[in-house]
Amino acid sequence: MTVDTYRPRRSVLYIPASNDKALAKIGSLACDAVIIDLEDAVLPADKAAARGKVAGILAGGEKRCEMVVRINPLASEWGADDLLAVAKAGPDGILLPKIGTPRDILEAGDLLDDNFAPDSVKLWAMVETPKALLNIGAIAELGRDPASRLACFVAGTNDLVKATGILATPDRRYLMPWLMQLVLAARAGGLDVIDGVANDFRDLDAFAGECSEAAAMGFDGKSLIHPAQIEPANRAFSPASEALAQARAIRDAFARPENAGKGVIALDGRMVERLHLAQAEKLLAKAAIIGA
Repeated sequence: MTVDTYRPRRSVLYIPASNDKALAKIGSLACDAVIIDLEDAVLPADKAAARGKVAGILAGGEKRCEMVVRINPLASEWGADDLLAVAKAGPDGILLPKIGTPRDILEAGDLLDDNFAPDSVKLWAMVETPKALLNIGAIAELGRDPASRLACFVAGTNDLVKATGILATPDRRYLMPWLMQLVLAARAGGLDVIDGVANDFRDLDAFAGECSEAAAMGFDGKSLIHPAQIEPANRAFSPASEALAQARAIRDAFARPENAGKGVIALDGRMVERLHLAQAEKLLAKAAIIGA
């Protein structure tokens, strides 16, 4: 994402389409994005009814955040109907679960194109299977083609743990190699990437630590399962005051007349290059957008 197209996705909250009480609070939430869930959070007998509620959910009230809907897998009996119904409702994005290859993204995009869904409807992809991780480079490459609609990866850490049989430790040590691979692929494809959920929503200290770690790893935000997690996520994925002060110092140093045309300067005993200036300007622009 360039600064011109930057949308903050620091906090991405799942809300079941069947939970009317939670849905009614969307307008008051401070999260950057909401994912209305038609998949895991909805029982098979309730899926058709949940799908029918999506248009009303998206149309109702003033929305402060990006609105995304997670449909059922296209290969399931509900997937294709979900995709077309949700697209007509005009969300910001549609989250595709259980992807495995680039073809899964392309088929969803073709269905949207064939049914005249506006280009503003983007595709998000859940990376939650071993097959998806093995193909992650090719999938991410679609992000370089706007026609694919692919905009964001979401790590499905619970499903990855289940599918691989690794031990789910508090420090996520056995997940780390795959999470870093996911970040690397997302950056190669120009995509945003969202870390997986933390299941214990009561332990906010542990959650805040996981958010800080994910931010340091390069993730753009965190998947959430409870509104109490919004503030820690927003804080962790916002630029720190120290980083902003350093960015301003770099910008101001290069703006001095004596540094005009210089590719490298000395600042507080450090060598600073023009690439650091570009990073500083990007950070300051993003901070302005989120009000940091």
